[in-house]
Amino acid sequence: MANGRHDMIEARVLVNATGPWVARTLASCLGLSSKEHVHLARGSHIVVGRLFDHDRAYLLQNHDGRVVFAIPYQGTYTLIGTTDCHFSGDPTYVAPTSQEIAYLCDAASVYFARPIAPADVVWSFSGVRPLHGEHVGDPEEATRGYALELNAPSGQAALLSIFGGKITTYRRLAEAALKVLAPYLPRSARRRAGWTNGAALPGGDFPVDGLADLADALGREYPFLAPAHAARLAAAYGTRARVILAGARTAADLGHTFGATLTEAELRYLMAQEWAQSCEDVLWRRTKLGLAVTRDEADGIARFMASITAASAQDRIT
Repeated sequence: MANGRHDMIEARVLVNATGPWVARTLASCLGLSSKEHVHLARGSHIVVGRLFDHDRAYLLQNHDGRVVFAIPYQGTYTLIGTTDCHFSGDPTYVAPTSQEIAYLCDAASVYFARPIAPADVVWSFSGVRPLHGEHVGDPEEATRGYALELNAPSGQAALLSIFGGKITTYRRLAEAALKVLAPYLPRSARRRAGWTNGAALPGGDFPVDGLADLADALGREYPFLAPAHAARLAAAYGTRARVILAGARTAADLGHTFGATLTEAELRYLMAQEWAQSCEDVLWRRTKLGLAVTRDEADGIARFMASITAASAQDRIT
């Protein structure tokens, strides 16, 4: 682990679902090769000041045939994406190029009354898609499907590697993976086909149009919350916001506020329940509050997280 700790875990099965790193994990961690392949594509996004006042999204047809979206983002911003470019190198260090940023600015400027330029971009980020199959000329032509490869030597835990796939079909992929692994799992772990269709994600057990009602309920249950704070917690955590707020009767019960309504209670929850290990995890990957906090506030978050990590390590030693 990143903190130098080593754990040993025994399991009936192991799933290699490391996305862009799937082949590297097989080779470097497990000493295996595969007949399956993925090639990598970079998708980049930009965030600019709000371009429209309503809560709907736009799909924009660009001159090159690609579709670009513009989505309301974090109340006062607009998120614009995405590109689709070949990528090589370590996916850990992916970032938009200046050409991609200019491309997205130009694509949006054709449609909106206020044109935007790279100087208007307040944040940009990229992700890497692992596309199943051999290298193709255009990433958009590659399949967004997936392949499941099982390695199950006699007397050893079964290993299932996942090549490709995408977020919009992850539930079907997960069900397909469990179907392949079913012979290696206890009968109690097997589920009926299609069961995820009606299953809510953690915190998502409320009506699809019920976000405002949930925020109002949180405000009534915890009247010390400002409406904007309750709305942010509802949007970020759904009904699991109550886990963060449990037992609190005043704002002080949530501990120190680091900025932009981010409290000590929320930080502890993110570290314990959502595997946040760094300030960047919290501000950019999870809450997106990096757009709202100051540098000094971010430094305070980092110091607090480091102190919690150090205290946890000391507890394990003693």
